Amino acid sequence: MALADPTEQTQVLERVADQVDLPWNVVAHNDPVNLMSYVTRVFQKVFGYSKERARKHMLEVHHRGRSVVWTGMREPAEAYIQKLHGHLILATLERAER
Repeated sequence: MALADPTEQTQVLERVADQVDLPWNVVAHNDPVNLMSYVTRVFQKVFGYSKERARKHMLEVHHRGRSVVWTGMREPAEAYIQKLHGHLILATLERAER
């Protein structure tokens, strides 16, 4: 469906750009399978976190069921989720609050 009105086209493009540019959270979720030490190592490897920071996120996942492990632009967030899935860690994407 083509948009005939240039103003309408501009509005649609602005909404799409806003969706992409919003800060996005990468959220890691708890699972009953992975060992805590393994999750800590994956966070270190994927995000380059120190052992202490990775452990903090792992404990948050363990105790609260989830942890926001990274926030930023949508494209790198999606890439991080793919990497976490590659290590069999459940992760999702959600809009960050502004």
